[in-house]
Amino acid sequence: MAPQRASYRSPIGMIEIVGTERGLSEVRFTGRTSGRTVRTPALLREAVSQIDEYFRGRRKGFRLKLDLEGTDFQKKVWKHLLRIPCGRTASYGEVAAAMGKPGAARAVGQANHRNPIAVIVPCHRVIGAGGRMVGYGGGLWRKEWLLNHERRRP
Repeated sequence: MAPQRASYRSPIGMIEIVGTERGLSEVRFTGRTSGRTVRTPALLREAVSQIDEYFRGRRKGFRLKLDLEGTDFQKKVWKHLLRIPCGRTASYGEVAAAMGKPGAARAVGQANHRNPIAVIVPCHRVIGAGGRMVGYGGGLWRKEWLLNHERRRP
């Protein structure tokens, strides 16, 4: 089955959502809408619904089927990111150490950079040593916005 696309207009820009029956393969910030399909698949409708709940402050985590493609190491990093609680952060070094790979902070950073599923796989929750705000494919201003949004929740 060919990938299907849906769009969501978030407070910080348009988000394109891509997936098949296997799961979501991409969620990314984009400057355009993906174009309408005649019938949006249930998985994409559910993804749009959960993303909307997140941006409205009604959801802290996601329950969506993912179809992540990457190296084994990247997939392990992304799986670990899913365990960082909403409103919390971890440094690249802390993520590496938690994975049993102390000293692999740079590799964690590279895996973060290649995360194809923004917001849902929360790479925005990973920060630099000493709490520095570094690296986010969607722009540092979005990373800061997302973290502030999550911290405002009860």
